[in-house]
Amino acid sequence: MYDDILVPTDGSDSSAAAVDEAVSIADGAGATVHFLHVVDAGTEMAGAGEGALAPELTRTLEDEAESALDAAAERAESAGIAYDRRIREGIPHEAIATETAEVEADLVVMGASGRSGVKERLLGSTTDRVVRTVDASVLIARP
Repeated sequence: MYDDILVPTDGSDSSAAAVDEAVSIADGAGATVHFLHVVDAGTEMAGAGEGALAPELTRTLEDEAESALDAAAERAESAGIAYDRRIREGIPHEAIATETAEVEADLVVMGASGRSGVKERLLGSTTDRVVRTVDASVLIARP
């Protein structure tokens, strides 16, 4: 039923639940899971500017991305499923939509809310935008 599953991950509890759901689905379907971390150019990079903070912020964001992707990859490896991983910079919902099209994902599995806080607790605005913009089915996971 599914050949390619995209999982945007930011290391939050919700995205960890999405990783678990996707790995479980892929294990039964023989699908490939594509893990994606988006560095939000709209907010995270806005503070980067010129000066001494920029290299430190860049390293911190790279470390966070690698940490989230490492955790996802570890879960996929333990289940013995095929996966790949990518980091993109941009507006999260746009980057997710682009990646969905590029990998020809049949399914996007993502957390109901990420690191963005209380205002997006019920259904994160990124998740909401993805649901409304991608052509693939979207499964929303909760921790």
